[in-house]
Amino acid sequence: MKKRDVRWLKEVAYFSSVGLSVALSIFIGLGVGLLIDSKTGWSPWGMFAGLGLGIAAGFRNLGLAIKKSRKL
Repeated sequence: MKKRDVRWLKEVAYFSSVGLSVALSIFIGLGVGLLIDSKTGWSPWGMFAGLGLGIAAGFRNLGLAIKKSRKL
């Protein structure tokens, strides 16, 4: 394979994983929030806090991917 083709494949693999990392961040935050709710009885505030943190982490991952794409 040409060097250019290998670089393109690496970029495609990285950017295809960005959507998965955003979704996982959101679901992990939601799961932690639900766990906090079940342990403390703060329902639904723990879920909202966990969901908010998960969404923030997802956007951070997306921002890092955009930053990396601009360097290429």
